[in-house]
Amino acid sequence: MASHRRPKQPSRARVTVLTATAAAAVALSAQAAHADPKPTKSEVKAKVDKLYHEAEVATEQYNGAKEKQEKLEKQISALQDKVARGQQELNSLRSGLGSLAAAQYRSGGIDPSVQLFLSSDPDSFLDQASALDQLTAKQTEALSKVQEKQRALAQQRKEAQDKLGDLADVRKTLGEKKKKQQGKLAEARQVLNTLTAAERQKMQQDEVRASRDAGDRVELGNEAPASALGAKALNAAATRVGMPYVKSAVGPNSFDCSGLTMWAYAQAGANITRTTYTQINQGTRIGVGQLKPGDLVFFNGNSHVGLYAGNGTVLHAPYPGAYVRYESMSTIGSIFGAVRI
Repeated sequence: MASHRRPKQPSRARVTVLTATAAAAVALSAQAAHADPKPTKSEVKAKVDKLYHEAEVATEQYNGAKEKQEKLEKQISALQDKVARGQQELNSLRSGLGSLAAAQYRSGGIDPSVQLFLSSDPDSFLDQASALDQLTAKQTEALSKVQEKQRALAQQRKEAQDKLGDLADVRKTLGEKKKKQQGKLAEARQVLNTLTAAERQKMQQDEVRASRDAGDRVELGNEAPASALGAKALNAAATRVGMPYVKSAVGPNSFDCSGLTMWAYAQAGANITRTTYTQINQGTRIGVGQLKPGDLVFFNGNSHVGLYAGNGTVLHAPYPGAYVRYESMSTIGSIFGAVRI
C-alpha cells in the first residue's frame, strides 16, 4: 500500500532568510532603476562653469583684501617711521630743556617752573596758568614744543594701532576668501573627475580651440575708440589672446579678469586699481549704448570685467581652465556697468 507522506515545511529561519534576500534583491533593483544617470559632458561643463564663476567672485574679493592689506602695511610702516622720527625730535627737545635747566643752575639755581617740569608731565604743567607766569619766553616756547610733539606722537601711535587692528581684520578676511576660492576650485575638480580622462582632455582642447578660433572669427566692426589711451590698452590686451586664466595673476603670461585689464592699461601708461570692485569707480561711468573699444565692461554683479572690443564683443580672461579670448557679451552674463578710463 502506497505511503502518502506530507511534504516537510521549510523552517521559520529559512523562510526569514529567503524573504530578506528577496526583499534586498527587490530594493537593489528598485534603487538601480531609480539611480541618477551619469551626468553628460555638457551637464558637467555647466556645473563646472558655475563653480568657476563662484571661484572668480571669491578671487576678486581675495584680490581686494590683498590690495587693502598691502596698502595698510605701507601706511603702518610710514606711521611707524614717523613715530620713530617724532620720538627722536621729542628727545632732542627734552635734551634742550635739560641744557636750559643746567644753565640756570650754574647762574644761580633752577627756576621753580623748570624744576617742576623736569619732575612731572609738561602737558599737565602747562595747563596750570599760574605756573606760566614764572616761565621766560624761551622756556614757554620750549615747553610748548614738547607738549605739541607729545600730543602729535600720541595721535600717531593711536593711528598706527588702529591700522594694525584693521590689518588683522583684513588678514582674517583674506584667509576666508582664499579658503572659499580654493574650496570652489576643488569642487570643480571633483566634478571634472566624474568624466573620463579622454573626456577631460577633449574639454581642455575645446577651450584652447575656442580661445584661438575666437580671434580668427571675431568681427569687431569699425567702431572708433573714445581715446588713444583706450585704443592702446585694447591693443595691449590683444597680444595676450591665448594666455591662460590663473587666479590672482596679473601677467604678463597669465591673468585673472581684473589682472588683464590692469595690465593692459599699465602698458598704455595708465595705472588702475586691482579689482573689479575698485576699477568700476575709476574713470567715467557710461551706459552700454555709449561703449567704445577700450572701455571696461563689468558683468554678473561686478564679479567680472573685460575690455570692450567692438560689435558687442569683449576681450577678457574668462575663468579657470580657459584662456584670454574675444567673446560676445551676450554669452558672459548680465552687464553690471561700464567705465571709460
